[in-house]
Amino acid sequence: MTRRVDYDDLRAVLAALTEGETDTVSLMATVACEVHHADDRFDWTGFYRVVAPELLKIGPYQGGHGCLVIPFSRGVCGAAARTGDVQLVDDVEAFPGHIACSSSTRSELVLPVRNGAGRLLGVFDIDSDLPGAFAAEDAQALSGILSDVFSTAD
Repeated sequence: MTRRVDYDDLRAVLAALTEGETDTVSLMATVACEVHHADDRFDWTGFYRVVAPELLKIGPYQGGHGCLVIPFSRGVCGAAARTGDVQLVDDVEAFPGHIACSSSTRSELVLPVRNGAGRLLGVFDIDSDLPGAFAAEDAQALSGILSDVFSTAD
């Protein structure tokens, strides 16, 4: 039986686990863990943090190793950070400038993460070893959850 995320349950669990927390890294670690274990489609789940102008570095994650540094000018994560738009990629091989941090990744969902003041903290990256693993419903639900969790982040 394939495990599929229930976003209402995930939202409730994350709200309970992160209540009152403002530390960005603690919030990222908790979200990465809970989301990663919520759905069998999610092969790599984690954050890339804004650490300098136009530069992301790996943050808390679950799964195999990830790329350590990603400029805003490259890859799916860079595109999400640069444009501020969700990147829903059914086939990473067809994405211009895709960075292959893992050869098993076939599809990707990357969401910008902002705090309550609107400052870009980083991006939340979910990779799948299945092509076309993500839908607009995943992006919408996860965007709402991230907005709730990071609204009080430093």
